[in-house]
Amino acid sequence: MTTGNKALSRLGLAMRAGKLVTGEETVLKAIRAGEAKLVVLAGDASENTGKKLADKCGSYGVPLVTGFTRYELGWAVGKPERVMFAVTDQGFADLIAGGWVQHSEVENIE
Repeated sequence: MTTGNKALSRLGLAMRAGKLVTGEETVLKAIRAGEAKLVVLAGDASENTGKKLADKCGSYGVPLVTGFTRYELGWAVGKPERVMFAVTDQGFADLIAGGWVQHSEVENIE
């Protein structure tokens, strides 16, 4: 199992355990309430959404990880495409962040 697959399967575990919230409004609410321990953003999210989330996470001191597509994130939790999640459990947040690898459509070329 690759590192990416581990991160996605851990997202699925967190969803089944009820430790993920999804959707822009509920994620922002979790950040403001201090419930979000980690925020996950799809790599193909709009620039505006990414900036809004990065600013909010920065203000409240919540770690933010970005990667995978909205379709991969949705598939991982058994839902249609998803752009963002807030992980509300510190244990799951540590597991997911520890296995996270930045994924990009473009590889570095030397």
